[in-house]
Amino acid sequence: MDDSGNLDDEARAELLCYLAVGQLVARARTGGWLRTDHVVELLDIWLKGNGAQANWQDRLYLGALSKNVALDFAGLPGFADSDSLAQLFTDGWRMDYRSPFVGQIYSVCEDELKEG
Repeated sequence: MDDSGNLDDEARAELLCYLAVGQLVARARTGGWLRTDHVVELLDIWLKGNGAQANWQDRLYLGALSKNVALDFAGLPGFADSDSLAQLFTDGWRMDYRSPFVGQIYSVCEDELKEG
């Protein structure tokens, strides 16, 4: 496995956004956060779907940070209902960046990555 990453700042924010929404979906459906194996699965899905690579440090950091980002949204209306959260995706479970909710999460992700 090639351990070099090719994620720029925008790709990191997009991946973090994807993972954070995954955390919110898990919380809405099960009452708990994603298990580690599910975080790994989401990482792989996003990376393969975007032709990207991430080194293990990025994977670990973004996976852990996704729960913190999701916590910021978990109690807000529309972010605790799995049907509402499903609307944040387009066909093929790609994020719908035209959605204002996705835009909010993405902005928080950008800020978190700049601060981190």
